[in-house]
Amino acid sequence: MENALRETISQKSSLLGVNTEDAKVSLSYFSVSFVSLLIGGVLGLLQGLERAGLLQLPPWLNYYQVLTAHGILLLLVFSTTFTIGYQYANLSHSFGGLLPKVRKLAWIGFALMIVGTIMVAVMIVLNEASVLYTFYPPLAAHPLFYVGLVFLVLGIWACCFGVFINHRHWKKINPGQPVPLLAFFAMGVFVLWFFASLGVTIEVLTLIPWSMGLVETTNVMVGRTLFWWFGHSLVNIWYLVAVSAWYVIVPKIIGGRHFNEKLIRLVVILLVILNIPGGFHHQIVDPGISLSVKFLHVFMSLSIAVPSLMTAFAMFAVFERAGRKLGGKGVLGWFKKLPWGDVRFLAPMIAMIAFIPGGAGGIVNTSNQLNQVVHNTLWVVGHFHVTVGMSVVMTFFGISYWLIPYLSKRQLTPKMNKIGVIQTIIWTIGMILMAGSQHLVGLLGDPRRTSFTTYGDHPTALSWIPYEYVMGIGATLLLVGVIIQVYAVFNMMFFAPKGETEYPVAEPEDDARPVPMWTERWGLWIVLLLMVVAMAYVVPIMDFVLHAPPGSPPIRTW
Repeated sequence: MENALRETISQKSSLLGVNTEDAKVSLSYFSVSFVSLLIGGVLGLLQGLERAGLLQLPPWLNYYQVLTAHGILLLLVFSTTFTIGYQYANLSHSFGGLLPKVRKLAWIGFALMIVGTIMVAVMIVLNEASVLYTFYPPLAAHPLFYVGLVFLVLGIWACCFGVFINHRHWKKINPGQPVPLLAFFAMGVFVLWFFASLGVTIEVLTLIPWSMGLVETTNVMVGRTLFWWFGHSLVNIWYLVAVSAWYVIVPKIIGGRHFNEKLIRLVVILLVILNIPGGFHHQIVDPGISLSVKFLHVFMSLSIAVPSLMTAFAMFAVFERAGRKLGGKGVLGWFKKLPWGDVRFLAPMIAMIAFIPGGAGGIVNTSNQLNQVVHNTLWVVGHFHVTVGMSVVMTFFGISYWLIPYLSKRQLTPKMNKIGVIQTIIWTIGMILMAGSQHLVGLLGDPRRTSFTTYGDHPTALSWIPYEYVMGIGATLLLVGVIIQVYAVFNMMFFAPKGETEYPVAEPEDDARPVPMWTERWGLWIVLLLMVVAMAYVVPIMDFVLHAPPGSPPIRTW
């Protein structure tokens, strides 16, 4: 009787998909996500034009306000809300619907994030928090800025616990069965997110009394280190979200099957375990950190190349199989058979290709000697825009063209698909122009985190200006791409023709082997994660605390 009940539940789980109540959760997160993208895109254009000397911002809006808001809205709000909307849809589809208490946690997380975002945004608008996305001490924002960040983290944690609860419930009623692949990815994303956010949470909780004047000084090195505990991992959380679509969604769109599931799950496990210990590669130029510790973190950062290369091999194998199945002949004939006119494929495919130079640039940033050259230059900004603005964001865009219609019970029309293809091309050209010029001018010494200046018409600074003009042109194209994308999303959400849209989940090959159950041992992977984190952070942080230089009082430079 019990086995029959489990079989019935399992069958229902495979049929229900995302239900109406769960769809409302995801659509609400997506609405906030793309509104944030629009505002952040406008600020990005203002920033790019001012940086190129083509625009003079008014006295009530300075460059560093714009830079701070741009970073917070896009790197925290847009990426976070999109990730949660997407992963909760995946969970609902995989598990046959979310548990009511999990849905409630998602709404609680949504409310907390809205409150936090408003608090942070108000402080930036009032020019009380021009501390940039990294909010490094000793620059000090208004206490409410940090309180707003706490609300954002609490919202993320509410969603993390929801995923853990639903995962455990599914395992309980399906003993001995591996969770569906998209749910496995979601578990990896939220495990990494929870433990990565612990560092920045500790940092923010120490900065609140410091910014209020209740504590005179703060340990700057500890603050920077705790931020990059989180900041380094956040980039790879986005990467893991994008990879889930590459492995599971894209193969179905091109008419293929997904690659070996054992390899896919191993990639997820490696990304979760190896990610957090690597933050010091962002601090290679910082004093007070021993070379041995920096070397350890650099090694851990470079180790991410292993699952990345596994992914490259697997995905191009999938592409070749699908292309040859469609009649592709010769060495590269399969390449021509791929559905380049389908935005659901085109956007993530360009994102994957962009990860090749993005990954190469990451190796440059992680290498000690090369980092000395590029660390404080626009090269780093260009690298960030390639890895995040192309590899991650373009994958998010591609997801939206099937997931938004699915959740809204509407259709992706040929016209909207064509608009999506045009948007993808505009975005790609804009990002190549902007990020490419940032890489080049960074090699010439143009600094990052700096508004427009010619340094008294110094010849070297004047040589940067043509590249900065190209940056401005690229930023203009990117805003055009943002406007088109936001239009497409809300059109598909509210105005597209009613109808059914496929949730494109790829199946394994016919001769695929059973999923090894050792991959499901999340307790073990979390223990290994904590062991590696302790190895990388306990000794240096204790050294910063026990042998701390004099702390710094709050400093305001604006």
